[in-house]
Amino acid sequence: MAGNNYQPYTRRQTMIRKDFEIYRYRSSYLNEVELHHHDFYEVYLLLRGEVAYTVENHIYNMRPGDLMLVSPLELHQARIKPDGDAYERIVLWIDRGYLENLSSPRTSLTRCFDTTVPGHTNLLRLPGTQSAEIRRVLERLRELHSSTAYGNDLLAQCSLMELMVGLNQGAADRSMEKSLSADTSSDQVVDAVLSYINAHYSEPLTLDALAERFFISKYHLLRKFESQVGTTVHRYILQKRLLNAKQLLAGGVAPSEACAYCGFGDYANFYRAFRSEYGVTPRQYVQSTRGDG
Repeated sequence: MAGNNYQPYTRRQTMIRKDFEIYRYRSSYLNEVELHHHDFYEVYLLLRGEVAYTVENHIYNMRPGDLMLVSPLELHQARIKPDGDAYERIVLWIDRGYLENLSSPRTSLTRCFDTTVPGHTNLLRLPGTQSAEIRRVLERLRELHSSTAYGNDLLAQCSLMELMVGLNQGAADRSMEKSLSADTSSDQVVDAVLSYINAHYSEPLTLDALAERFFISKYHLLRKFESQVGTTVHRYILQKRLLNAKQLLAGGVAPSEACAYCGFGDYANFYRAFRSEYGVTPRQYVQSTRGDG
């Protein structure tokens, strides 16, 4: 059966296509990707393995059959247990504009990714029959997406819409909250620090100042933060500044203004950090969003 085929794993975190991409991976070794974000929506289905999935300040202990829904601006990371079973998953990437255009005035297909919706959770643990149906649609979508047969592009789009309706219905069902709460963890201090960083990333921020503000030793804060979020305080601040700068650039803000607004001390630091993170300079990124190169 075509659904049992696996693609070679890649660390690429950018889309090649302008609609959606879907992959099925199997790894017998640890291939963890560091905390990162995308410019697109991600649907992740765990098939096999032991995974703790970090999204911002939450750690979700996943079970096979669980789904993760990650929105474009959320920093996230899958932490794989190195001595566990082979790690298998299906990963679906969907362009933001494409998914929004598939929605209708009555039916938003992006609602399940909206962090402002009351009761929002990144982790979906659906009932057995519903979970099996979602997996069936994902497998069907992958087969259609990889085929060049007549009409399969349209059938793939129909399957994607069917999938997203099902995921949104599942996300709207609050009956699974009790089941998820036992496998979801966060830390009050880290939550408060993250909220502060997200509100003040355009201002000078240092580990010492954060530790003083939240009445905790900087060494204790470092340990708690890295354990919960999966990266250092400095790295998290840098990534938040960069992803917000990226959004501003895409919206037409000049690189020098984005640099100043997002809290970088000078343009040279911003330039180096942006190029190191995304592989292009700020101006090259602006050109790419305009289709100039």
